[in-house]
Amino acid sequence: MQFTLYSRDYCHLCHDMLDALLRLQTPQRPFTVNVIDIDQAGDPELLAKYDELVPVLFADLSQPELCHYFLDEAKVLQLL
Repeated sequence: MQFTLYSRDYCHLCHDMLDALLRLQTPQRPFTVNVIDIDQAGDPELLAKYDELVPVLFADLSQPELCHYFLDEAKVLQLL
């Protein structure tokens, strides 16, 4: 399982969501997290889309977001 987290380096909510997500990881529930800093990505569309929403978490980029601002543990655990 791989998650994608749209984030900003200076965003405390982004750091909190990543920390909360990583706390759910166990040997029985392994996953990776691809953290994308929307300010450093160099993609104006990405920046415009997620500017005020970060952090935004996806399990599959072709599907709707799992959550933004705060981790929805129930949704994440359902996927794991």
